[in-house]
Amino acid sequence: MNIYNDYMDVIKEAVDSDTSNYLNKGLGYPSMKRSNEQFKNLYSKISESTIAPSLRTFSTSLGKTVNFNQELGLHPSFQHLKDTNDTEEHYIVSAFIDIKGSTNLFKKFDKETVFLITNAILKAGIHTALIFGGYVHRLQGDGMFVYFGGKSISKNEAVSQALQAVSVYTYFVKNDLKEYLQSKGIENISIRSGIDLGHNNDVLWGNSGIGEISEVTTCSLHTSLASKMQSSAISNGVVVGNYIKEEVINGDEYFTTVSSRTDNENDRYIYRIDDRNFYYTQFDFNWERFLKKQKFIAIDQMGNVVIKIPETNIRPLSIASLKPIADLSKPFYSNEFKIR
Repeated sequence: MNIYNDYMDVIKEAVDSDTSNYLNKGLGYPSMKRSNEQFKNLYSKISESTIAPSLRTFSTSLGKTVNFNQELGLHPSFQHLKDTNDTEEHYIVSAFIDIKGSTNLFKKFDKETVFLITNAILKAGIHTALIFGGYVHRLQGDGMFVYFGGKSISKNEAVSQALQAVSVYTYFVKNDLKEYLQSKGIENISIRSGIDLGHNNDVLWGNSGIGEISEVTTCSLHTSLASKMQSSAISNGVVVGNYIKEEVINGDEYFTTVSSRTDNENDRYIYRIDDRNFYYTQFDFNWERFLKKQKFIAIDQMGNVVIKIPETNIRPLSIASLKPIADLSKPFYSNEFKIR
């Protein structure tokens, strides 16, 4: 999936300029060490104010407008609650996405390289979330907590956007990123994600904390469960709650109970309240099958996922554009049909 090429380029350049590479090659050290200027250039190669060109092409093809005017802990639909004692009920989709195994990078690379790699991975995740309308609420180490939904979007659409964003990003980590890092001797880099939906009467928005040490956030069982589901997921897996499943029309093919995978019936429910007869089921989400069914995805002859090129971006062949081909195919380029 070449939409992440710019992010991969940063990762590759960081690895190529890593101190250990020079030591292993027997080159001079510290004279050959990456300079501060080189580090800053790599660090700023992916802009803070726009998505990278390769991913921007994808965003444009989807007709998505990316909102960079976000602040951590201040969802646009609920920012009016900041520094107040007011609360408000409103649905939200919560997604926890966590990178696993990044500490293995320190076995091969210096701290600057590890920083550049993890930062590029994180930026790719943030930008993917923004493309699909997500609001990045918090960064936690190598992971993200993202809200999908708000007052101007339907519950069903928010669920769809969350599933699309996580599916696209997981494909990148499982395939493009993993393949490259494995070629450098780094194993077990992956992500795990948990997604859940809290309905209006399940979610209370308010200002949590004091003064500037505060954020507008949710108090909801289903926000908490999304985090727990992330820990239930397999490597490069996604676990979702029953309310997410219910919003996907004719989507039974994408969901199987976690207990079916673990062969342990205790894993069927992520949360239960016996005296209220409340049993909340968690499901493994087949994001690969889901991704292949999306309108912006095509499958090549090798079974790989590729992004569809919009027809508006395909330039029709002109007579002049055929000349280079005709020059190489003289039988089809006669005096009777000259291309000028």
